[in-house]
Amino acid sequence: MSLIEIKGLTKDYGYNRGIFDIDLNIEQGEMVGFVGTNGSGKTTTIRSMLGFIKPTSGTAKVGGLTSWEHSSEILKNIGYVPGEIAFPDLRTGINFLKSQAEFLGVEDMSYANELIERLQLDPRANLKRMSKGMKQKTALVAALMADLPIIILDEPTTGLDPLMRVTFLDILKEEHAKGKTIFISSHLYEELETTCDRVALIDGGHIVDIADMHALRARPEKEFKIEFLTADDYSRFLKEKFEVIRTQEQYNQATIRISLNETGRLLKTLKNYSVKFISEIPYTLERHFKDILTKQGEDKNVQ
Repeated sequence: MSLIEIKGLTKDYGYNRGIFDIDLNIEQGEMVGFVGTNGSGKTTTIRSMLGFIKPTSGTAKVGGLTSWEHSSEILKNIGYVPGEIAFPDLRTGINFLKSQAEFLGVEDMSYANELIERLQLDPRANLKRMSKGMKQKTALVAALMADLPIIILDEPTTGLDPLMRVTFLDILKEEHAKGKTIFISSHLYEELETTCDRVALIDGGHIVDIADMHALRARPEKEFKIEFLTADDYSRFLKEKFEVIRTQEQYNQATIRISLNETGRLLKTLKNYSVKFISEIPYTLERHFKDILTKQGEDKNVQ
């Protein structure tokens, strides 16, 4: 049994708004990303998973417990950062973190203090007057300091500057290495690409694809863009037996796709040409999902 099981989960708000027939299992110790545009259904899925929203149909279970029926029990094991942060009526970040520590039974604040230092958070600041970034950091410390086995994060890097975003992702990788089960939503592909085991794409309330990041990184094919110094070399190369997927004649550029075992043949062939540059075109998570959405759109048009 998976630690988190979502089966046929639907929350229909009408007018094609909501989530529909979501199926997703998350294993213990796995880090799964959830990507989609604003309004695609990420937050509704997460709130249903936590038992904050009663589904129209289907189920979400955490540790074998149905989320809607056992929300309070499930939340005891989850560090959660919501997409919209609303703090209680307390004066400072210190007051809030202390109240959270008491609620969660955290007596040793050493890890909380380490997180405060690494995230460059000043918890003495007035809670209501904090910037978006400071509020986000405070919520992150509160979610992680109790060392809970499950971490669920809804757009956790919103409001963080680029350097702080990198610091937070490093912290998250460390949590994953400890064996934590992590579910993180984002609209930034790069964040999920560098951290997750799998990433699910949600579009219009439907899960369109779930990418295995290990398989994506180990794709058996590579693409290279090659620019030649002369038009003659460019034209000659096009006659070689490589799969050319794009040409830019005005720049003497050709983009080819080859299998990994053809790399040696390519380099040997290029010795006979005057090459200005050759660069590998990475197959990113964003490109993978965009290819799927494009194909999906084409299939709909055909129908």
